[in-house]
Amino acid sequence: RVQLVESGGGSVQVGGSLRLSCAASGYTFSFYCSAWFRQVPGTERELVASIDVNGRTTYIDSVKGRFTISRDNTKNTLYLQIDSLKAEDTAMYYCAAPKYGVGCHEIDEDAYWGRGTQVTVSS
Repeated sequence: RVQLVESGGGSVQVGGSLRLSCAASGYTFSFYCSAWFRQVPGTERELVASIDVNGRTTYIDSVKGRFTISRDNTKNTLYLQIDSLKAEDTAMYYCAAPKYGVGCHEIDEDAYWGRGTQVTVSS
């Protein structure tokens, strides 16, 4: 069965860095888009960054220049390098892959989701 397991979260100070990882199993990782989302309690989950099968990346404006998404298809692992952390980056971070289809636009509520890793940024 498909599993996505995030790791690498933690508590850091403003300006710090973290590297999140998502280990994928149960499907052919390289054939599918992968993405990172984040959610703050009481708000909707938002797409942070995505990377398609050709390595093309997208980011929301608020993280451009600070976050870098990457994937290692030999290790079936998705990464998110987070630099210059801000307090507003505090959230639970989830990785996701489409369940129906392979494209990034096909990641929806029915997609495969990990359980998340918490990032807390303090000043």
